Amino acid sequence: MIYVHWLLLLIYSVAIAAAMVSVLMDRRQPAKTMAWMLVLTFMPVVGMVLYFFFGQSTRKERMISKKSLDQLTKRSMLSFVQQEGSLTLDPRQQKLASLIFRQEETLPFASLYTEIYTDGYQFFPALLKAIAHAQHHIHINTYIFADDSLGHLIADALKEKARRGVEVRVIYDDVGSWHTSHRFFESMRESGIEVNAFMPVKFPRFTSKVNYRNHRKICVIDGETGFIGGMNIAERYVKGRLHGKGKKKYRTPWRDTHIMVTGHAVNGLQQAFLVDWYFIDRTLISGKQYYYDSANDSTFHNNSNKHAACQLTTPAMTQLATSSPTSPWPEIEQGYVRLLHEAQQYVYMETPYFLPTEPILFALRTAALSGVDVRLMIPMHADAKLVEWASRSYVMETIEAGVKIYLYKPGFNHSKLLVCDDNIASVGSTNIDFRSFENNFEATLFVYDTNLTLKLKNIFLEDQANSILLDDLTDLEHRPFLQRLWESLVRLLSPLL
Repeated sequence: MIYVHWLLLLIYSVAIAAAMVSVLMDRRQPAKTMAWMLVLTFMPVVGMVLYFFFGQSTRKERMISKKSLDQLTKRSMLSFVQQEGSLTLDPRQQKLASLIFRQEETLPFASLYTEIYTDGYQFFPALLKAIAHAQHHIHINTYIFADDSLGHLIADALKEKARRGVEVRVIYDDVGSWHTSHRFFESMRESGIEVNAFMPVKFPRFTSKVNYRNHRKICVIDGETGFIGGMNIAERYVKGRLHGKGKKKYRTPWRDTHIMVTGHAVNGLQQAFLVDWYFIDRTLISGKQYYYDSANDSTFHNNSNKHAACQLTTPAMTQLATSSPTSPWPEIEQGYVRLLHEAQQYVYMETPYFLPTEPILFALRTAALSGVDVRLMIPMHADAKLVEWASRSYVMETIEAGVKIYLYKPGFNHSKLLVCDDNIASVGSTNIDFRSFENNFEATLFVYDTNLTLKLKNIFLEDQANSILLDDLTDLEHRPFLQRLWESLVRLLSPLL
């Protein structure tokens, strides 16, 4: 028995060494590699458990065959050809569109009707109205589908459509919807809705995948109307989130940004949903009835009042970019880096979490030092203290380069928004942090249209009016030494948060 301890120590040492070699061979960013090395070295046993759950890379794994992907992209290619005559992009927009296409073969599409939503009171009635008008199919992909009053309202609307013969498919993230009861989803299945969890976390098969989550928020109705943005299906977007204890409980409102597009522009969203559906269900859905066809333009325009949307004088070109840990390239991150490097006048950004990767941090600082008006808006207080502490050192580093940091006051700003030079904008699910750029399955819609870009710019400026410029908070700039030291230590863990 005396040798059992030495045997266990030997086995553990070999496992640690193997994990370290795996981390080194993954060719991650040096900061992330060092973070894992420190965790494995100075956190015995716990570090190994954390690595098993959160540290293993899946970027090199092919989780969908090239043949199946070609089948799923064929319809959107045909739609692109149909609307190619109305495709007009300036040189800067063309370069970004070309970058995204070469990385993942997604194309720019036109939308004639559009609407932007800045809170749940605007978005969820529009979503319910679109669901009510659905005639063929409803596809929803969401990180959180909450078992609350709003979740039940949306679920009941979907059940009613399923009973009427409409095809309804729902993807929810197993970790994001951890607090939602299995009975909630079972009741949807019993009503005829096809419901799938993304990468269910079941020991032992999927435990190493717990770190790779589907954070996308996409909805497609009849291949005609699509929604994308940052809002999950949860009542916090209409009631706020409860904080405090006892009599000191209070709610803070949630600010977020979602956008609706129509017509050809929906095909990009549809393709992304069907790729995810095949990924988890192994059912290849590629029929033309799921994609928008310009032959139906007259029918679509006659029914356009059902969208309660504003008609644009010219089609707005949009392009969906998706990214995931299985992709060979960090598509959305590279899109942001290109925008920051090519910005001439300004770049305005909103994100709830600011833990930037080295390429993003470098691009932000370079743009600001070049004289570009770079503004970054984050919440006054994050919804996770560890993230807030880790974020502060990055914030102070960008301020030194001339980036203007705004702290949003009224509540928690969950919006993921970027506006550049009245020319290009983006709305989606991607935060400016390691998790979104490297670990999550994300989706962001790039907008190549001046009118839409100016609307999103005005939304940023309205939020800015409800924010405090960080220069006005001298107490944050002159934090005690021990607090700054703690924030710098927590920063080492930022690639893991």
